[in-house]
Amino acid sequence: MVKFGLQFKATLENVTNVRPLGDDFRWFLKLKCGNCGEVPDKWQYVTLVESVPLKGGRGSASMVQKCKLCARENSIDILRDTITPYNAEDSERFKTMVQFECRGLEPIDFQPQAGFAAQGAESGTQFPEINLQEKDWTDYDEKVSESVGIYEVTHQFKSADVIM
Repeated sequence: MVKFGLQFKATLENVTNVRPLGDDFRWFLKLKCGNCGEVPDKWQYVTLVESVPLKGGRGSASMVQKCKLCARENSIDILRDTITPYNAEDSERFKTMVQFECRGLEPIDFQPQAGFAAQGAESGTQFPEINLQEKDWTDYDEKVSESVGIYEVTHQFKSADVIM
């Protein structure tokens, strides 16, 4: 099993605590088969609320799939305890937001969409419905009469470690 960390980077304007909201948050990923290298054209998503048993009673994973090219069964699991908010002090730096435990798969791309939340850096105003699909989001914090935003969203994956 290999753990991969999804590192998030953005420029934050007057917001902090950017995070996925709820256990049903959808992490949209492109996944590469570790056996044959096949990458499906379509985005696939994993959530904390979905759990599929692994063959042979080896536990469960957020998603189990059979590769269309080589027929190998692969799985990916979201490591709940690794989900971390992206804060104002992290602005313009890569920070691991979540880790995935992978068997036979490697995440190679991430598409942020709806379901993010943040709060005003000074006011604490909650912004619960943020869509980052366009890689930018703006709003207005009426409590402090300031514009708020998340800009230039990008990401990278890093191998967290290898478990024998």
